[in-house]
Amino acid sequence: MHVLLVEDDAVLADGLSRILEGQGMVVEVLGDGMLADQLLQRPEAAAIHVAVLDIGLPGIDGFEVVRRLRARGSALPVLLLTARDAVEDRVRGLETGADDYLVKPFATAELVARIKALARRNAPPAALLALGELRLDTSARRARIGERAIDLSVREWAVLEYLLQHGGRVVSKQQIIEAILPWGDDLTLNAVEVYISRLRLKIADAGVAIRTIRGFGYMLEASHD
Repeated sequence: MHVLLVEDDAVLADGLSRILEGQGMVVEVLGDGMLADQLLQRPEAAAIHVAVLDIGLPGIDGFEVVRRLRARGSALPVLLLTARDAVEDRVRGLETGADDYLVKPFATAELVARIKALARRNAPPAALLALGELRLDTSARRARIGERAIDLSVREWAVLEYLLQHGGRVVSKQQIIEAILPWGDDLTLNAVEVYISRLRLKIADAGVAIRTIRGFGYMLEASHD
């Protein structure tokens, strides 16, 4: 799950992002409403599942970010965070187009639960990617070889999902990085090699193989052993 967290309190933003990442989420952190609005207009915003916005932001406030988002026709789930507990502020946020509202201070467990609930509400129908004995349920985020579940880290899952989506085609390391980290995180080409190596071990008995195409990248295909 990709979450956009817009919070100008750097300490709070860092703490929340660590908690969400600990729940298996990929978090993009911004501290300015105008920057958030600009990001939400770019193509890579399609990868975001939930936006968590503080109301009191520099640039433009959270209300205006939501108003502009809805004016563009986006149905992206939005959770507003604020220290304001007046009823009129809550009503304004919901009428502007926010889906949920959480008043500071709040329990982080409640924040996580609300984000997951918003993501489920907006989740697409279940989709299954399959090759050989390998099965990825992209809705439930479950990976199996036959009837056996396999344990994947967040980035291992993302790399394997991308390879399956492009099964039988060569993809470069850079394409993998751009696909799984649309905001230009610090994933390196060498790190991709590490994830590929781990995946080869985990799917060794799945009837598929990740081939290295020297000078080009990788290709996932059914094995012919």
